[in-house]
Amino acid sequence: MVDLSTRIGSLELKNPVLTASGTFGYGLEYADFIDLSHLGGFVVKGTTLEPREGNPYPRMAETPMGMLNAVGLQNKGVDHFIDHIYPQIKDCGSEVIVNVSGKSVADYAATAEKLSALPGLNAIELNISCPNVKQGGMAFGTTCDGAASVVDAVRKVWPRHLMVKLSPNVTSITDIAKAAEGAGADSLSLINTMLGMAIDIERRKPVLSTVTGGMSGPAVKPVAVRMVWQVAKAVGIPVVGLGGICTAEDAIEFIMAGASAIQVGTANFIDPTVTQKIIDGMESWCERHGVSRLLDLRGIC
Repeated sequence: MVDLSTRIGSLELKNPVLTASGTFGYGLEYADFIDLSHLGGFVVKGTTLEPREGNPYPRMAETPMGMLNAVGLQNKGVDHFIDHIYPQIKDCGSEVIVNVSGKSVADYAATAEKLSALPGLNAIELNISCPNVKQGGMAFGTTCDGAASVVDAVRKVWPRHLMVKLSPNVTSITDIAKAAEGAGADSLSLINTMLGMAIDIERRKPVLSTVTGGMSGPAVKPVAVRMVWQVAKAVGIPVVGLGGICTAEDAIEFIMAGASAIQVGTANFIDPTVTQKIIDGMESWCERHGVSRLLDLRGIC
């Protein structure tokens, strides 16, 4: 038997496979396809203080080796999540992580404070890196001061594990990572989507209503692996890698780059059972290569 267990600060996971926010709904949507208890955990869709309608349609577009999205954090707000969603998923058998976003520092802190009252919720993921909202989101994640200000405010009201999701749309990912660590982050997840654009040449207009959006999928993986490798060497807190992971081999590549766990995003849209396949594939790879403990591979490159 291969030991796939991992630890991200205070979080103990049965395996390193998480799902990425915005690609897995609230987990319930995938319960007919996989056993949620087999996952290390899952990150629910972006949650904000007030309900958000999201951006106008069209807000998704296919690209070579990936997709563009400009959904804009559509959700019914944190109170709806607390009252109606969390009771349905709190006993799913894997770690539930709530992705938190906002348009101001005060919004982030207020949302996190509300979530802190939920029993059994051990972690939130602070989204300071969303490239498809007009206020907040990526604006906080592109400067050291901006990142630190949000993390510091949330750290004061959120007593448990605080994961911070970083943007690749920056000049120095390690500087942002160090700022988040210094402000109190317990772990870092990266990368969020890259800023991209597509044009419909027949209509002579941008495909997305917002003109630009977040690019994800296999095309971003080499950038993500490089940034995870850089950040893992620059900080002393755990790193969670994501960006274009579709197979067990992709996931192991991130582990070798220094990640303690990984998140699967766009691949869930292609194959709703992909996370289970990645878990099984990682175990099979380790067996074939005589690796008894997956984390022995972490950061070997």
